[in-house]
Amino acid sequence: MREAIALVGVNSFYGDSHALHDVSFSLQEGRVLALLGRNGAGKTTCIHSIVGFLPVRSGEIRLFGERISSLAPEAIARRGVGLVPQGRRIFPSLTVRENLIVAARPAPPKGWDLAAVMNAFPSLAGRQNQTAGSLSGGEQQMLAIGRALMTNPRVLLLDEPSEGLAPAIVHEVGRVLAKLRASGLSILLVEQNTKLALGLADEVVTLNSGRVAYEGPCEKIRHDESFLTQQLGVY
Repeated sequence: MREAIALVGVNSFYGDSHALHDVSFSLQEGRVLALLGRNGAGKTTCIHSIVGFLPVRSGEIRLFGERISSLAPEAIARRGVGLVPQGRRIFPSLTVRENLIVAARPAPPKGWDLAAVMNAFPSLAGRQNQTAGSLSGGEQQMLAIGRALMTNPRVLLLDEPSEGLAPAIVHEVGRVLAKLRASGLSILLVEQNTKLALGLADEVVTLNSGRVAYEGPCEKIRHDESFLTQQLGVY
């Protein structure tokens, strides 16, 4: 099994503030890795370092063996890293269709195109000409995921996809992510909803103050109340 994404001794800074401290972990091809931790632990910082929003001061990040940590965000995206950012960041004045088309890259056989996204997200199919800003929060999240899929990513990064959503919509997001997992897509999931994350993940990495506190199989901690309380403050 190949490493889809690997962080090796990564140190990242916000100005003079040391945000990630020698962070090392890897996502295997075709697997789901949940990146968990309390608020401020460094989860979004990891995402921003992977996609090139935050330059890596030392260490390296590899995509299927290729070093990408010195590349610009657009070059990293072209190599196959798709991002569903925290807060969705859809284009509110564009239509649903336009939001999807603007991100489109050539689809391989059985890849993601407009028809495939509409089939995966039926609630968007009847709203193609509706402005994205007029959608519900759940529909906007589906659109954000669909837009990332239109890039036909080799690896999909999701930053808090259930944030601010009603429980029924969280369940729908989980259903979509489970289908993507079953399709063999490599997924790195940052998620505060521990139940959702642990229900999807194969492996788990927890961060504490910008350092890796745990890395291992999900099944070892899924029902470990003391661990979840200690590491995440939840159960």
